[in-house]
Amino acid sequence: MNDIADTDPAPDIPGEERALLSDMIRRTLSDEIATGRIRPGAALDEQQLADRFGTSRTPVREALRQLAVTDMVEIRPRRGVFVTAVTSEQIMDMFETMAELEAMCVRLATYRVTAAERSKLHDMHHASLVLVRDGDVDAYDTFNRTFHETIYTATNNRFMATQTATVRTKLSAFRRTQLRRGDRLVQSSAEHGEILRAMARGDGDEAARCMRAHMLNASHALMAYITELRLDA
Repeated sequence: MNDIADTDPAPDIPGEERALLSDMIRRTLSDEIATGRIRPGAALDEQQLADRFGTSRTPVREALRQLAVTDMVEIRPRRGVFVTAVTSEQIMDMFETMAELEAMCVRLATYRVTAAERSKLHDMHHASLVLVRDGDVDAYDTFNRTFHETIYTATNNRFMATQTATVRTKLSAFRRTQLRRGDRLVQSSAEHGEILRAMARGDGDEAARCMRAHMLNASHALMAYITELRLDA
């Protein structure tokens, strides 16, 4: 088992290309971990992954470090990298916690959002419809993160925004994976629209209710997606 700090015998990939490759490897592995295709406790060997993705170990190592930040893997010095054990119950608990945090954020944001932030949210939502039409999960996931973080910022409560963003980071892979189920992209976009309409009316309680439902719908979509994959296996 290669240690994560080993030197790479072929670190000559240009920086931008390496970053893109590392992000692709991270997304692929996080999807496989989130859906159980890579089992909890499994060892992830750098060289085997490099061979699988047709690259050197450098982008693989960067991807594994990114996964460690979200607690999807554990890097054990001189022993290797192992997939963290996360149960379905723990995932649901995280989504439930996230639902309450985001509900608080959008309630405050409804009353404190600036005209510029409101315009940004509406523009992003409108632009995302193209991603939904094209079924571009990765691009929609990037938009989705920015959309929600804009709401955090609109609270004008830095502590709340920071704490919510921290929890979101831990849940990021699962939030992306649930977008792959059926028409979840369409549903997610529609739910964003409901949130924005409640905010436009100045109804913080309704915006919070819509956000809470949005997050819980995401958790149910993830669990259903995982179940479907296991039945097809």
